[in-house]
Amino acid sequence: MSDFPRELHYTDSHEWVRLDSDDTVVIGITDHAQHQLGDLVFVELPDMQLAVDQGDELSVIESVKTAADVYAPISGTVLEINKQLETRPELINEDPYGDGWICRIKPSDMDELDGLLDADAYKETIAEDESED
Repeated sequence: MSDFPRELHYTDSHEWVRLDSDDTVVIGITDHAQHQLGDLVFVELPDMQLAVDQGDELSVIESVKTAADVYAPISGTVLEINKQLETRPELINEDPYGDGWICRIKPSDMDELDGLLDADAYKETIAEDESED
């Protein structure tokens, strides 16, 4: 059973966003996504200071089964990357909402957060996807 922390924002492409008190956002992939991917073996992190638009490719995650793109859920500039993932990609499997975060972004348009899903809407998206399988 996947976990859906209520304080996060979600995308239908399975990224999560946490707004921090310094008006930056932390981004990762959801528990559901890491379950679908399986055991992670490599994470290609974004470049520092990379400017991204909402929907741009931000990162690539590889598992023993497949590779998946991670998309920017919000426009902005990459301020920090989770360097631990370079040697321990499995942190995403172990703690997708904690130690398995991917990067921190300084948003250029905070209003984009309003267009993201809340936990209930994301849960419905997952249920719809699973019923189509």
